Amino acid sequence: MKQFLLIAFCAAAMTAIAPQVEAAQIKRACLASDRAAATRDRCSCIQRVADQALTRSDQKTVSKWFEDPHQAQELKMSKTARDDALWDRYQNFGQMAQAICS
Repeated sequence: MKQFLLIAFCAAAMTAIAPQVEAAQIKRACLASDRAAATRDRCSCIQRVADQALTRSDQKTVSKWFEDPHQAQELKMSKTARDDALWDRYQNFGQMAQAICS
């Protein structure tokens, strides 16, 4: 019984910690990029906009585009409704980030 409770406690703790570990993916990718405009303040602002405009799954996908922009182009050219919807959310996010974080 003690072992079961310990496993349940550990699982609950990991569930509580996981979202924090995944948080700020866009900010980290922004800061890691070699863009001159990627300041801590600007990347933090972009992350706040991402939190409003993109799901966590979207953020995970989009954060990879900082390192490999070709992935974004591939998604843009995709013909699936799911990819089209993500591209629309991404464009909305980009417009919002540009207006708010410039």
